[in-house]
Amino acid sequence: MWTLPDLPLRIDGVSAATLRLLATACRSGQLVTPLTAFAASKVASCAPALAADLERLNREGMSPHHIALLLDVAATAVEARLEREAAAELVWSGPETEYARSRDTRVVLDELFSSATRSVLVSTYIVQHIERVFSVLAARLDAVPALSARIFMNVERKPGDTRLEASLLHEFASSLARWPGARRPEIYYDPRGMSVDPDRRASWHAKCVLVDDQVAFVTSANFTEWAQERNVEAGALIRSRHFASQLRLQFDSLVRSKAVKRLPGF
Repeated sequence: MWTLPDLPLRIDGVSAATLRLLATACRSGQLVTPLTAFAASKVASCAPALAADLERLNREGMSPHHIALLLDVAATAVEARLEREAAAELVWSGPETEYARSRDTRVVLDELFSSATRSVLVSTYIVQHIERVFSVLAARLDAVPALSARIFMNVERKPGDTRLEASLLHEFASSLARWPGARRPEIYYDPRGMSVDPDRRASWHAKCVLVDDQVAFVTSANFTEWAQERNVEAGALIRSRHFASQLRLQFDSLVRSKAVKRLPGF
């Protein structure tokens, strides 16, 4: 658990924005003595442990004004920690000038897949030539039994297509049949993409890769050879456990809530 020296505040997982919101409430008079954990939780969605710490400090004699100063220090520390962790690199596809300092999209993807030991999460809009663009991931899945992989893809209903959803899903699963390995990833899709109502239809457009909850790659590139080798595409490779955890939780929550569904037949 991460604490501040001398005056412990349990701020593990608490954002700098939340800490500054609480500090503002202490200064403005929104939080006054006696400062209770319940009152603090009403101001901002903070962890119960932090709310209890604020109540304790006030009970021990620290005024809301001085608590605000402490919260500001905590927020600054959180921001500094995130900046240290969030080392980012530019990743690029397409023409480059002699002054360019970036990494190639295809090279970065191959490195990410070949280094994975626990988990890989991929999100993309379009996949073409699955046997080529995912060849490194497939080889890694077969080589590392403990490795799991999830791929989130767009499944859509074309204009004028009135077929049943089951037929669309069967066709989509068949298009992925050339997966190049023995072990297959879990495939997820957003069912809104197949809605017969154009006003409810939506596209799955997020494009990113997350490896071992350590490294995240957010990119404009789809999983096609054009996107990874010829198109002009830009992305960021972010080495931050905090960011990676936030990104994974977004996808996990969609799976748990059944906002996305597992693709049958793959």
